[in-house]
Amino acid sequence: MERLILSIKESYYELINKVTWPTWSHLQSSTILVLVASVIFALLVFAFDTVSRQIVDVIYGI
Repeated sequence: MERLILSIKESYYELINKVTWPTWSHLQSSTILVLVASVIFALLVFAFDTVSRQIVDVIYGI
């Protein structure tokens, strides 16, 4: 049980004193970047899916 308590105390110490937390503006810009990249990736997957579906339709004559 002592090892568990020590581990929790050490984790808390690292979170408070050693972790570098991002600023609010950096967090916002990173979030926007991830959202834009996700939308672009989703559009690419949609485009590839649509083209491949049309190719398969032409091949099988559906």
